[in-house]
Amino acid sequence: MTNLTLKQLRYFEALTRHGHFGRAAESCAISQPALSMQIKAFEEELGAELFERDRRQLRLTSFGEEIALRSKDILRSLEELEDYARSSRGGLVTRLRIGVIPTVAPYLLPSLIGELNRLYDGLDLHVRETLTPKLIQELNEGRLDMAIVALPVSEPSLTETTLFTESFVLVRPREDEGKPAPNPEALREMRLLLLEEGHCFREQALSFCNKNPRAVQSRDLLDASSLSTLVQMVDAGLGITLLPEMAVAVETRSASVSVTRFKPPQPSRTIGMVWRKTSPLSKQFSQISEAVRLSAGAARS
Repeated sequence: MTNLTLKQLRYFEALTRHGHFGRAAESCAISQPALSMQIKAFEEELGAELFERDRRQLRLTSFGEEIALRSKDILRSLEELEDYARSSRGGLVTRLRIGVIPTVAPYLLPSLIGELNRLYDGLDLHVRETLTPKLIQELNEGRLDMAIVALPVSEPSLTETTLFTESFVLVRPREDEGKPAPNPEALREMRLLLLEEGHCFREQALSFCNKNPRAVQSRDLLDASSLSTLVQMVDAGLGITLLPEMAVAVETRSASVSVTRFKPPQPSRTIGMVWRKTSPLSKQFSQISEAVRLSAGAARS
């Protein structure tokens, strides 16, 4: 077995991740026939089939599942080797793949991208916006360098550093302007509009309202996929919602709603940055976290 290539490993990893030849080929910037040929050559070199193929679904064989696990380890080690090489050349960060949760990305990224480009001339910056579990998975697989998420994530393999803490505010229809904010017990009896399941902000809001996420019935809540949609639903009179402080200026500027702060102790969340403990660029990532703090301060002011 002498003809295995890293290119084949990358194509195989993309196909296992997407579960579809067309989408995998697109992510690898090659044609679908070229990807199919590389996967076939990979199987022939290994001497066994990696996938069960039918018209509707693509499944890994038991052999393919084992190869997928080993391939991820190899590719992650290769990423760390490249990071080590960059670090040994003077520690300059020339490429950065950063993930951000959706309730932070729209409000932080404009200032953050400008700050990073100012600090690192010619930086090849890649941004990925998705939910925390997916970001953590991609970090551990070596497909991201760092991620901005709500803390704690409690992953033994990751370093966590706190960036800032922000409060939540109550968003109600305009006619409620001037009314005091209800306490958590009163809030739990109201129609609360929240992000759909999977968002950590949803769990944080439910926790403040003393609502058990598992006990919440669909009739009690209306779900949305973005904070912008939540505010528009409040404007339409469908209920009330909570917003992180960073999002208030952007999301309420075109809506007829009122914004009220809670009495102490105010609900809040801690936003931080995480990266793999094994990364040779850990020192540089700590420096980048300072740039993120500056950008977060600008975004929240």
